[in-house]
Amino acid sequence: MRNILRKEMRLSASVLSYLFIVFGLMFLLPGYPILCGAFFVTLGIFQSFQAAREANDILFSVLLPVAKKDVVKGKYLFVCLIEACALLLMAISVILRMTVFSESDVYRSNALMNANPFALGMACVIFGLFNALFIGGFFKTAYKFGRPFVSFIFAAFLVTFIAEALHHMPGLGVLNAFGTDHIALQFVLLAASIAAFVLFTLLSYRKARENFERIDL
Repeated sequence: MRNILRKEMRLSASVLSYLFIVFGLMFLLPGYPILCGAFFVTLGIFQSFQAAREANDILFSVLLPVAKKDVVKGKYLFVCLIEACALLLMAISVILRMTVFSESDVYRSNALMNANPFALGMACVIFGLFNALFIGGFFKTAYKFGRPFVSFIFAAFLVTFIAEALHHMPGLGVLNAFGTDHIALQFVLLAASIAAFVLFTLLSYRKARENFERIDL
């Protein structure tokens, strides 16, 4: 499994997948829908799938001395690695905004979502949807990825819209807390979002593995 992941990172991956990890730092931007950073990270991963398809990477992978299910696992591990790196940058940004910049006027006057554990959790949900809708959709054919990515785009921006709107509703202002305000609730929401990410990813991985086994390449 280590070798198939190394193959994904060195041969199959587009350089854009690595460069777009930096979009995790968009959580530091005031006056901008910060969850778009999560979308841009997935856009970089999409470039790897596009480049891999044009290079017949899937066919090459199944010709290696590995099981077909390991080809699917390698893709999922690579994607999760990129997402984890981006989440690390987002988490660092959240910590900075909760501590060093917690009283900054530019963030206090920001009408959009604040970078806090709830926002970090919503990024996890977007990544989970990407794994379920795009990667899971791709492995239905192991070739077509246009429709799965369009489906993910709609889902991602729907989540972004809802997350940005929630704290403007009566009684839900705590979702946009600054600093360590309502920190217990924030971490409960983050934990629930991480659980959703894990659930989406595992269920889609199992389904993708089953679908890929049935495909005659």
